[in-house]
Amino acid sequence: EIGLPPPFWAFAWAGGQALARYVLDHPAEVAGKRVVDFASGSGIVAIAALKAGAAHVLAADIDPFCAAAMALNGEANGVVADFTDQDLLDAPPPDADVFLAGDICYEKPLAERVMAWLAAARDRGARVLIGDPGRSYFPREGLTRLAEYQVPTTRELEDMEVKKTAVWTL
Repeated sequence: EIGLPPPFWAFAWAGGQALARYVLDHPAEVAGKRVVDFASGSGIVAIAALKAGAAHVLAADIDPFCAAAMALNGEANGVVADFTDQDLLDAPPPDADVFLAGDICYEKPLAERVMAWLAAARDRGARVLIGDPGRSYFPREGLTRLAEYQVPTTRELEDMEVKKTAVWTL
């Protein structure tokens, strides 16, 4: 109404879509586990984790408006995730079994910071799953591809209507 573009989190980006699909296709990755959905946005990946049987999900995004979107989307899907708008990168990774992160490597400084933080979570014994459609700053080493999806996108967001997107683990 006021002419502002929609926020970045208002879209289901390709990496998040692929990660959500992977979690739903492989529920053992999260079932009964404590999960952190990093850069959760409107909650597509957090919701998928809960629907796949996660014991607890913390959805984290630095935009506080994501809380309302997450709550509405969770309600529409019959699930509830906890939410924080604290910048989790300012502290060591919280105690969790699984970290999920989609579309986090679109800027170099952020990508480096997030990947180091996720590596710290992995080093503490957590499973780290990342959804990425080949963003410029996605690292090419130290990762194992678990799955690949053809994800429908919109030309408003991406350079093509279908984006080849992979799910990786550290």
